[in-house]
Amino acid sequence: MSELSEATGADAGGGPLVRRMREFGTTVFATMTKLAVDTGSINLGQGFPDTDGPERMLERAAEAVRGGLNQYPPGPGLPELRQAVSDHRKQWYGLAYDPDGEVLVTVGATEAISAAVLALCEPGDEVVLFEPYYDSYAAAVSLAGAVRRPVTLRVDAGRFTFDPAELEAAIGPRTRAILVNSPHNPTGTVFTREELEAVARVCRERDLIAITDEVYEHLTFDGVEHIPLATLPGMRERTVMISSAGKTFSVTGWKTGWVCGPAPLVAAVQAVKQFLTFTSSAPWQTAVAYALREEMEWVARQRAALEAKRDRLVAGLEEAGFGVLRPSGTYFVQTDIRPLGFEDGLDLAGRLPGLAGVVAIPTQVFYDRPSRGRAYVRFAFCKRDEVIDEAAARLRALRG
Repeated sequence: MSELSEATGADAGGGPLVRRMREFGTTVFATMTKLAVDTGSINLGQGFPDTDGPERMLERAAEAVRGGLNQYPPGPGLPELRQAVSDHRKQWYGLAYDPDGEVLVTVGATEAISAAVLALCEPGDEVVLFEPYYDSYAAAVSLAGAVRRPVTLRVDAGRFTFDPAELEAAIGPRTRAILVNSPHNPTGTVFTREELEAVARVCRERDLIAITDEVYEHLTFDGVEHIPLATLPGMRERTVMISSAGKTFSVTGWKTGWVCGPAPLVAAVQAVKQFLTFTSSAPWQTAVAYALREEMEWVARQRAALEAKRDRLVAGLEEAGFGVLRPSGTYFVQTDIRPLGFEDGLDLAGRLPGLAGVVAIPTQVFYDRPSRGRAYVRFAFCKRDEVIDEAAARLRALRG
């Protein structure tokens, strides 16, 4: 790494990186994945599957490449994908979005979130989000020159939830938007209708925009229902609804996402997005359009397989001595490390490759107030069964 590259990390001090981004260095996912490679450990840190999505969808992408679909697609996205997204929203949630103006294709959900925050928040505006949060949220808010107002999810009755009074208290005169992620990464919580109604109430009463990250929308377990915030009364007209193909179809590397919402909000997001990446990969778009129409039965099977993998890893973690919080969705299990005699998840995550040959993610890095997540470590279960079993066997060494 060059001296210039080193100077732009989180410890850059007075280096060339703009002040508002100096708290952000290399992402924890890159750091822990590198640690897994360097130590030969099993990587249960970063949330990507180690198997591919539906075969026919993959073939569609290859056919598109060979068939010459290799130049810029339209800025808003291929019409066939925008139509497929619109039809999907209608079929699954009863939400009608015009594919010409109310649907925008993005380079994954991460770009969609960043473009939405940049488009809709002025410097000094406040954005409410739930901590722990996916790390790109904080960076997007800082890029916009806005201010984070975190509401902490706390464990109650075996799941992470929030206090509606704390949500109310976080809203101030400069609050512009609330960023909601459900199913929630990194906790695995799926917000209930009652919880979402509390969010909707403050949005309506305080005239807030909701930006919703719903990339795990089809990956819920035990019959738990995902309820889009936009389906609640008075919310469609103030919600920027974001999802992607990566988690639904196990193609995280394709980075194909979308935004749905009222035309003025989507136009604002597109105005920013066009100067970030302009457009996104045409071959993936046509393949995802096919999958949204034809491969939802595959998704149902994948959901059942992931539920079984969750149970497999939960059993292994409990046997190893962790306190385990069984998730209702996503790829991730949160564990309490205190029953094993550890107190600091950041310290344990750094030592875990040496102690057990496994890599996990310390949850405290997803908080504005890290002490509130110090006792937790996140493991991913979107892996082959034999990988989960080997990781569980290695982790049992911690009990000794």
